[in-house]
Amino acid sequence: MELEIFNTEGKKTSKKVKLDESIFGMEPNDHAIYLDVKQYHANNRQGTHKSKERGEISGSTKKLKKQKGTGGARVGSKKSPLLHGGGTAFGPKPRDYSFKLNKKLKKVARRSALSYKAKADGIMVLDSMTFEAPKTSQFKTMLSNLKLEGTKVLVVVPTIEANVYLSARNLPRTEVRVAKDLNTYDIMNCQRILFTEGAIEAVHENLKN
Repeated sequence: MELEIFNTEGKKTSKKVKLDESIFGMEPNDHAIYLDVKQYHANNRQGTHKSKERGEISGSTKKLKKQKGTGGARVGSKKSPLLHGGGTAFGPKPRDYSFKLNKKLKKVARRSALSYKAKADGIMVLDSMTFEAPKTSQFKTMLSNLKLEGTKVLVVVPTIEANVYLSARNLPRTEVRVAKDLNTYDIMNCQRILFTEGAIEAVHENLKN
């Protein structure tokens, strides 16, 4: 599969880039995508939820009424989960939700997600992207030239570029990622992916078999 390479003015250049079929043209594995996205969400959970059990409630442990003869149900102290202000029975406790996945499966998931985007014509390639200083208006103009303004865009660069990140961070529906940090959730959560030419090479290097 070959794609045209554009410049920041939105015009086609004379160059083309060939996408690796094993990465951008494979038969997608939906279950691998599901597992990788599930892990992404699970690993981002804080897991700090906590409710007090009856042993952690302050107050007297005195029995509120006698066991029998009142015509009502038995009741212990005011810490009982059955009473207002009492402890919580089987409430949430702090826990770690993260889990591990095989590296090969995660690669399959990312290749599957990229294949979906390629089939849906959701990938564009830019010859280069450089900013002398952080300039949001300049970044917005570039997106407008590429007819991506208002679209949920994932911008992928080969290395960390502070000016590119700072120029894009205030734009809604726009995310910037380094090629080596590209994950399945980001790929599936955007409408279009804008790669620089160098980022395509980095992705080929990182996700090759």
